[in-house]
Amino acid sequence: MKKDIHPANYRPVIFADNSSGAKFLIPSTIETKETEKWTDGKDYPAYHVEISSASHPFYTNQDKTIDTAGRVEKFKNRMAKATKK
Repeated sequence: MKKDIHPANYRPVIFADNSSGAKFLIPSTIETKETEKWTDGKDYPAYHVEISSASHPFYTNQDKTIDTAGRVEKFKNRMAKATKK
């Protein structure tokens, strides 16, 4: 890696997935106020995310059904109102 190209606060950060509980130790410049202990016993800055590759349906091959019927019906109602005008 080239020297002197990264910001001064480029350091390992724990990214914790709130939905799956998975944790990743990745270099980052993100600002955090929390710290957590990693498996090596050291404290690192921690940042919590709502979704990651451990919980995203694309990476896990799990289908999560969203309220598509409700959204489709709402769309059809809006279209019917628009065509009446």
